[in-house]
Amino acid sequence: MAESEVLEVFPRLIVGLGNPGAKYDRTRHNIGFDLIDQLAKRWQIPVSDQKRFQGIVGEGWVTRQKIVLLKPQTFMNLSGQSVRSVLDWYKLEPTEVLVLYDDLDLPLGKLRIRLTGSAGGHNGMKSIISHLGTPTFPRLRMGIGKSQDETISHVLGKFSAAESSIVTDVLQLSADAVELSLGSGVEKAMNKYNNRSVLVEADPLPKEKLVQSIKDGNRSE
Repeated sequence: MAESEVLEVFPRLIVGLGNPGAKYDRTRHNIGFDLIDQLAKRWQIPVSDQKRFQGIVGEGWVTRQKIVLLKPQTFMNLSGQSVRSVLDWYKLEPTEVLVLYDDLDLPLGKLRIRLTGSAGGHNGMKSIISHLGTPTFPRLRMGIGKSQDETISHVLGKFSAAESSIVTDVLQLSADAVELSLGSGVEKAMNKYNNRSVLVEADPLPKEKLVQSIKDGNRSE
């Protein structure tokens, strides 16, 4: 189904992808977990480890509707097991799931919201698509960029000090986008945030961050 045919999609289950354990904390591959933490703090939703869902789960009221937050604790390539169990328990449709995760094909500082699509080589998304039986559910990808290093070491590595300052703003921008999708629909969030990026100005002000709008097509993905 084309994105233009899917209108008025309002997420109720927000899933952030990552790997459990201190070893993976604050790594590039866990930026989905980091965004869930930010949303839980912003919305004052307590989260806890719930074995029946194989994940860290919390629920609360946002924009006058019940919202469920989930961080699967199954490790990335089995994320779909946790998502499926929560979906069934709350009797939700796949289109009511919004998945937050990292993307190597987007530069650091860039985010992209879609209503459907392939896994794009992401093991967590492969698992979710398999367990939901469809690729038609919204997702928000946060760019982590590519590196000359081997791919696994890059995605499982931690952000540098310079990158961390960008990630702070990316998480803020992404949280704003998620919040808009809850109240106004995913398509509205796409229209507003898919042309946004968090950048670092070049010298002479290398540490000053600038959030600016960039027209689609001006930058490669």
